[in-house]
Amino acid sequence: MTEKFQPVKGTRDFLPEEKILRQSILDVLRKAFEEFGFSPLETPAIETWEIATKKGSSDSTTDVYREIYRFKDQGERELTLRYELTFPLARVIAANPQIPKPFKRYQIGKVWRDGPVKTGRYREFWQCDVDTVGSASLTADAEILAMYTKIFKELGLKVVIKINTIKFLDNVLSYAGVPPEKRNAILISLDKLEKIGLEEVVKDAKERGISENEIREVYKIIKDIDPENPDIDNDGIKEGLEDITELSRLAISMGAKNIYFVPTLTRGLTYYTGPIFEVFLKSGALSSSLAGGGRWDNMISDFMGSKEKVPATGTSFGLDTIYDAMLLEGKLEKQKTVTDVFVIPIKTKEYCLGVVRELRELGINADMDIMDRSISKNLSYANSLGIPYCIIVGHEELMKKVVKLRDMKSGEERLISLAVLKNEIKYPKRGKKPKKTK
Repeated sequence: MTEKFQPVKGTRDFLPEEKILRQSILDVLRKAFEEFGFSPLETPAIETWEIATKKGSSDSTTDVYREIYRFKDQGERELTLRYELTFPLARVIAANPQIPKPFKRYQIGKVWRDGPVKTGRYREFWQCDVDTVGSASLTADAEILAMYTKIFKELGLKVVIKINTIKFLDNVLSYAGVPPEKRNAILISLDKLEKIGLEEVVKDAKERGISENEIREVYKIIKDIDPENPDIDNDGIKEGLEDITELSRLAISMGAKNIYFVPTLTRGLTYYTGPIFEVFLKSGALSSSLAGGGRWDNMISDFMGSKEKVPATGTSFGLDTIYDAMLLEGKLEKQKTVTDVFVIPIKTKEYCLGVVRELRELGINADMDIMDRSISKNLSYANSLGIPYCIIVGHEELMKKVVKLRDMKSGEERLISLAVLKNEIKYPKRGKKPKKTK
């Protein structure tokens, strides 16, 4: 009977005990974004098909293109649900060229893709993006890696940061004699090397029209390459590796840790132009990346129809995958409510309305019985939600101008005045903070 009330495949309901935890993750992200100097931006969930598929955003050769939700409004206009937050930012910059540079923004919002569903991957999900527009310096890219380290340490997750650069990949392909028209196909196959191994990559590449000789030649070049001492006679490859070395050095100076150069790492082949990076659980308990991004220096100029490049770099944090990762790693303790204190009136409702008001003015999340239940039923209700404290007010308490404070964990009860209440209880501000790693 309940199946017909389930959400659409690939989407989820989040009851308070889950939403509180997700909100606690967002609080950590938002705080870090602003500490690093990024300001908030909001854009519509609906975009035009033309903008969503504009050169540099996505094209018909990508999986993302095929996963875009597309529809028409009553005016027969071709529209889409946004599938990421990067191309809306490019549109905003193109529409507002007067914005001072560098423009550092963050945006947190839902996106939609009609793709396969699995653990850590959904059709409606949240992205939490930060981007720096207007700077070509590797310092802007390095800052993102430092932010990864800070955020995931705060969330209590042990992660590895994998980096590469498009400059390196493109020059490797050219050096190996791979024709430009096969670039994307061979890189998509190569990106799977860590997960499926060389022989399976060779099979995958063949299915994409790549010869076994081509894929093995590329692998031969990259398998043992050392970014700091490359033994190869190719200036383009060396320049790409120099960028990797400099990026790592800058990021470490800003506090980044666990950075690894992965020569097969590939992402955003239609728009990334420089360094690319992804974050994964160190334990490998979840295969999906927790965050990823890179440099995208062409998209905004494409939107503007300008030959002058507008450099940009950024990253996206996946709230859903981070949430799933924290559950898998046992880093979240579920909480059913944000209420700190529950007030139980015993024929003192009007007075208790004032008590609740005073509690809220003190910054305490307070709620009150509105069901006219007995004390025992109210205590049972508060206990079922895990509310830390109850306040009971009867005629005796009213006459003495005190309240009875009950610690729901210990069962201890005390008579105290509202004036000292704030100092007598210990309460969380908003949900329980994720545990930190040692």
